[in-house]
Amino acid sequence: MQLTHKERVRRAVRYDAVDRLPTQINYTGRQAARMAAHFGVTVQELPGRLDNHLLRLDLTYPERYNEDRSVKFDWWGAGFDTGEEGYFVRVSPLQEEPDLDAFAWPDPHAPGLLDDAERIIAKDQGQHFLMPNFGWSLFERAWSLRGMVEFFMDMAGKPDYAGALLDRVADIQVALIERFIALGVDGGYFGDDYGGQVNMLISPQMWRTLIKPRLARLFAPFRAAGLPILMHSDGHIEPILPDLVEIGLTVYNPVQPEVCDFSWLRTTFGERLAYYGGVSTQSTLPFGTPDEVRVAATKAMRELAPDNTGLILAPSHRMMSDIPMANVDALLAVFASLDEKSETA
Repeated sequence: MQLTHKERVRRAVRYDAVDRLPTQINYTGRQAARMAAHFGVTVQELPGRLDNHLLRLDLTYPERYNEDRSVKFDWWGAGFDTGEEGYFVRVSPLQEEPDLDAFAWPDPHAPGLLDDAERIIAKDQGQHFLMPNFGWSLFERAWSLRGMVEFFMDMAGKPDYAGALLDRVADIQVALIERFIALGVDGGYFGDDYGGQVNMLISPQMWRTLIKPRLARLFAPFRAAGLPILMHSDGHIEPILPDLVEIGLTVYNPVQPEVCDFSWLRTTFGERLAYYGGVSTQSTLPFGTPDEVRVAATKAMRELAPDNTGLILAPSHRMMSDIPMANVDALLAVFASLDEKSETA
């Protein structure tokens, strides 16, 4: 059985038999340049060199910066620090002027927004698992617009305002989701961080009151279309994982070893939840040895995919430029061994 990357992911997240586990490596721009030089390919050729199975589809819109190009604005109008490797919000347009009616909300029905997505879908010809990228889906989108401190204070002291802001975000996201589904995507990808290393950023009850019903709205079109829902949520979110599964989550990312008990996940959710990630970008990949990388990847496969399905094996987050090339090579060697086992099976 030789599967395409698309079919391998589709089958794995349903816990159907696969010829080998699907794999993925995402990366920052700085790490992309390092890896491309290491492998002797262009940055554009890197996903193929890494044998990535997933392709994320982003919106098409003109790039916009501040005068010194230290801040880049996204489609919603939030400004991100261009000098940082991660995502650091520097401009929140609702911070000083919180009037939701006066804010210039982006138009999810505008022409041209899906031009890049349409081009990628046509070029891919059904080889990869294609999913719209709804990173900063709801909670993070709201605080990126309002300011993190301000939105946390809103949730505690002005929950009606916080709910109204979340509703505005959800309305726009649902309209975009419906457009992407009409293109024929394979699933949805969401990103919203709710946890720190030890506890959630907000209480589970506050999350259930303000976030859960609106996140369910975002998931609903994919559920109605019978498509899997993948979600990235960093940190300790164990208290709300059953809620996420209840409203339709099918694939949980990043499965951070520092905050996730792999055995608990498998015991608690069985085949109701598949996994994407499992190899630490917080400790093992940047600071471990190549042998420790191989051990960590093997542990993730053994504990999260004992039946050789139900897992997209990957780093727990984007690879950053603090990860040595020897450890990248070690992880790719594990990936290559999956092909070898498949060929001899």
